[in-house]
Amino acid sequence: MISKINIKLKKIRLVLTDVDGVLTDGGMYYTESGEFMKKFNTRDSMGMELLLKHKIKTVFVTRENSKIVKQRVKKISIVDLYSGIFDKKKILTKILAKYSVKKDEIAYIGDDVNDIEIMKLVGFSASPSDGNIEVQKISDYVCTSKGGDGAFREMADLILKKVNNL
Repeated sequence: MISKINIKLKKIRLVLTDVDGVLTDGGMYYTESGEFMKKFNTRDSMGMELLLKHKIKTVFVTRENSKIVKQRVKKISIVDLYSGIFDKKKILTKILAKYSVKKDEIAYIGDDVNDIEIMKLVGFSASPSDGNIEVQKISDYVCTSKGGDGAFREMADLILKKVNNL
């Protein structure tokens, strides 16, 4: 199993990630004027920077259409954002063309049932340790970290070890 995963990881040229439940703990904090706050983990952002140094871009693919996520993308300046995406597998063709990659060159990390279909189509899939059990069942790798607690960074480190032949 490990060698199969290693073969998949060596091919990765683009990483797609869900936001809520992967880059955040899934909590959404509201006031009467709307969404107020989300907590992101800076280690995940460093993982994105390290991937980018190896010419592996990160793209957020999220169902939510959040101003907070847009601000986060702008701040870290290293990702593309597809927001308001209810059927994530449908966006895959557009992503393949835009980034000139094949499906087996894409990694995806997701945490819930709306991620399953796209996860089945890409080369490598992962889930945070607290991801939905159905997502964990189809994932190539289940992180030891929870969503919002470094799960993305854990997956990024796995990819980087294989890119660097470690």
